[in-house]
Amino acid sequence: MSQLYEALDFVENPLYERIISEIATQKFSIIDDFFTDEEVTVLRASLLQKHEEDAFKKAAIGNKFEKVIVKIIRGDVILWIDEATANNAELLFFKKINNLIDYLNKTCFLGILYKEFHYALYPKGTFYKRHLDTFKNDDRRKLSFVCYLNNEDWQPENGGELVLYLNKDGQETEQVIYPFPGRVVIFESQILEHEVKPVQTKRLSITGWLKTR
Repeated sequence: MSQLYEALDFVENPLYERIISEIATQKFSIIDDFFTDEEVTVLRASLLQKHEEDAFKKAAIGNKFEKVIVKIIRGDVILWIDEATANNAELLFFKKINNLIDYLNKTCFLGILYKEFHYALYPKGTFYKRHLDTFKNDDRRKLSFVCYLNNEDWQPENGGELVLYLNKDGQETEQVIYPFPGRVVIFESQILEHEVKPVQTKRLSITGWLKTR
């Protein structure tokens, strides 16, 4: 194995190794130091500026073949991010994502070839009902990725928790994850159902997926 890593010009990354280990053992990973405080600040500012420019659109259910807006299921507004036209803040984001993808493909041979990300803003009172991040006619999504961009003073009572539904030995349990600023959550798209609880103040994030062929 060491010879293989050497051939791949491999340098072990402890953070990425922890992510791999946690996903392998529990199907998800929670990371609070994936981005620096400064990076979170500039990404938050980018999201808010584009929202003020009225660039966001109401999120829909399903993929491009069966899109439909359903308010009783989800209430967020989103803006897709294109790496080819990204601003400086978004380029910082994609640089770290691309580094992670390269590492995963070299060490785990996941075959991740594509990625898609969008800004997401949940207005007060909105939510996203329990669902799975895959489609009947498209199962390319391998890993789901969420980075929270809420204000520094975000408190648990503000709501908007992410709930992952886990199954261990036939018993369902819930993993509640609070959207503290800078926190990143990565989980298996085709396995873990999840939901966003109602928010009491606007909730900001970048959400996306790492995809196979």
